[in-house]
Amino acid sequence: MNSPIRVAVTGAAGQIGYALLFRIASGAMFGPDQPVILQLIEIPNEKAMKALEGVAMELDDCAFPLLKGMVLTDSGEVGFKDANWSLLVGAKPRGPGMERADLLKGNGVIFTAQGEIIDRVAAEDARVAVVGNPANTNTMIAASKAKRLTPDRFTAMVRLDQNRAQAQLAKKAGVDLTTVEDIYIWGNHSPSMYPAFRHATIGGKPAVDVINDNAWLENEFCPVVGKRGAAIIAARGLSSAASAANALVDHVHDLMTPGKVHSIAVKSEGAYGFDPNVWAGMPVRTTTPGSYEILKDYDLSDAFSQEKIAATNAELVGEREMVAEMLG
Repeated sequence: MNSPIRVAVTGAAGQIGYALLFRIASGAMFGPDQPVILQLIEIPNEKAMKALEGVAMELDDCAFPLLKGMVLTDSGEVGFKDANWSLLVGAKPRGPGMERADLLKGNGVIFTAQGEIIDRVAAEDARVAVVGNPANTNTMIAASKAKRLTPDRFTAMVRLDQNRAQAQLAKKAGVDLTTVEDIYIWGNHSPSMYPAFRHATIGGKPAVDVINDNAWLENEFCPVVGKRGAAIIAARGLSSAASAANALVDHVHDLMTPGKVHSIAVKSEGAYGFDPNVWAGMPVRTTTPGSYEILKDYDLSDAFSQEKIAATNAELVGEREMVAEMLG
């Protein structure tokens, strides 16, 4: 069996954390032969830390063979120490009457500190995956503080959008989910993101031919995927925690599996017309465990795709401008 890897998780006692930790400890994220040490980080608050103790007790009670230890802490210096993967789940939620700029700046303070600490104390092969929203811009902020770790080590999760898009196409076509392939996400993890349905296939055929309803694809499918999180909150009164945790498992698992093609948000470097300095969702291929290459050969030249890319890019650039003083 391999040596254990250290996995740091922020917001570990929160809803997403609770849905996530047992999946990591069971081997779903890193595989059935990879032991893990969980380094669980919560806010410096007695109630939060007490809840974290309860989560750790449950993890003990599961008797996971792959779980070789746990660290419970409210200190980033302790929690990120020697971490091979840092999963940044915790973030400040948007409160009543809060402007988006206030949310961005409030979270900017958190991700500034986390980026600095991870760069200083995490393992040499450290990778960072950001879930806490606004995920793309939080990733950009954290990466801007790194002097040792390169920007490609920092990714944001758009896999939840990919999974949602795949499920919606399967339901519309009345087919098994596994027959839907090549549906990827471009842009921001927000309602502006673009699930590029013209490249998707269903049973090996173009999805647009199988569904044969362009009005639905443009006017219903894209908004349904983009606003799915709000719909879930309206239905259950709570955010989509379990599906977000599942998507993070997919995100990291596929980043550790050479040959996998999947959607993640990365520093765009100008691909697909995105501003070179924003983190934007796009398809990548995993090259070696933890590393990837952007796939740049998808044709998005049609007018609808261009409009969608321009809108989500404008949103990302606007977010960057709101936090400009925090970067670098």
